[in-house]
Amino acid sequence: MLGLLVIGTLGIGTDLLLLGHYEDAWQVLPLILIGLALAAIVWHAIRGSAASVRALQIVMTLCAISGMIGVVLHYRASMEFQLESGAVSGGWPLFWKTIHAKAPPALAPGAMTQLGLLGLLYTFRHAALTRLLSISPGNPPTRQTSTSS
Repeated sequence: MLGLLVIGTLGIGTDLLLLGHYEDAWQVLPLILIGLALAAIVWHAIRGSAASVRALQIVMTLCAISGMIGVVLHYRASMEFQLESGAVSGGWPLFWKTIHAKAPPALAPGAMTQLGLLGLLYTFRHAALTRLLSISPGNPPTRQTSTSS
């Protein structure tokens, strides 16, 4: 799953760079998050610590949120373009025209949300966090014993 996360992160980052997705702060934000995600993935791959898992969870949560914000921003920009072009005036025709528009693609930022959810799925009940909880203050380390019948 971590491999899929790396491939997805590199793919989305490359796509955004090739599209010139860095004209303003809102467009740079996903690139920054992708950089942070790659850094967190490398840290986690090297250390595998609870702190690296937590960092990955934070960055993946931010990626998921940025994807949702991106869908709203893309939708609004596309809708404004459709209204300015005079093709439709409102209602369902405007919605469908906006969703099907190629520039900006309204649902494309959803890929960041998927990336974030994949990262959160990878870190869900991660072994490094389980070890941390089992030896936290107030919970002395317990020895795992097997019982056989």
